[in-house]
Amino acid sequence: MKNKTSKSTHALATGRAVLVAEAQALHAAASRLGGDFGRVVTMIRGARGKVVVVGLGKSGLVAHSVAATLCSLGTPAVYLHAGEAAHGDIGVVRKGDVVILISKSGATPELVRLAPVLRSMGTKLVALTGNLRSPLAAEADAVLDGTVAREADPLGLAPTSSALVALALGHAVAVALAQFRGFSMDDFARVHPSGQLGRNLLLCVADVMHGMKEIAVARPGVSLRDVVVAMTHRPLGAACVVDKSGKLVGLVTDGDIRRALQKHADIRLLTVAKVMTLNPIRITPETLLGDALRLMEERTSQISVLPVVGPQARCLGLLRLHDIYQH
Repeated sequence: MKNKTSKSTHALATGRAVLVAEAQALHAAASRLGGDFGRVVTMIRGARGKVVVVGLGKSGLVAHSVAATLCSLGTPAVYLHAGEAAHGDIGVVRKGDVVILISKSGATPELVRLAPVLRSMGTKLVALTGNLRSPLAAEADAVLDGTVAREADPLGLAPTSSALVALALGHAVAVALAQFRGFSMDDFARVHPSGQLGRNLLLCVADVMHGMKEIAVARPGVSLRDVVVAMTHRPLGAACVVDKSGKLVGLVTDGDIRRALQKHADIRLLTVAKVMTLNPIRITPETLLGDALRLMEERTSQISVLPVVGPQARCLGLLRLHDIYQH
């Protein structure tokens, strides 16, 4: 047991040391950021073509991610595998493109051989490298400094800190471009039409809510038993309590019923008014799902169901947390 504890403590110390080392590498990269960063952003903004991000090995994985982030934030980009480029895949490159070549050493043979070919195709070259005196840096129109003092692994060999710095520099370029172009929430929604991100940005409460015919509804004076029966027939986790004009005055949730059972030995004489939540938090049908999600989750105690109201607080239905996440 003592040996297991010792190993666990050692693993924890190693994990912290890695995170500190990588954080320091990022801080150093931010401190060094200079004029070439601005030139890269300006170069891409003024380009007639797209961005092509090239890498190999771990740098290839970083390049793939950077290309995806650029696309995600509105800059057309593709990933090009440095090894496959020489076997036909370079055909994706066009005159007017900006090519970002990622290599920690700046001497990766596949990338060094590729650089003059790309230059002859009428592209601008950006080297993202940890060696500013490398062949790749010498060939480039601009250089992003990905130098790290040391990798974060004990041997100082695995591309840990360097991969993170390269990825962060790619993200910095993508975000700066998006900011310059005034990339908006609507723009983001257009390029993320699927998945939860797109769902949150494109759909409104009205698109997924349950209307009045689907939910349990009660008046304040009815018995709690009747509400339990109604909620059993329409099991959405809550019943909306309305006055004679249809205005929302309260909400009875499954939690309210459980608390009533704990507090009262006999609930047969209880009315809805005795257990309901008065003037509950509510939402309107035109609210975006992302805003509804924040209203439900970003609070000390999460809300799993919200009444939906229209003008004059007229009850229109219910929205469940499950409805937001359901595809």
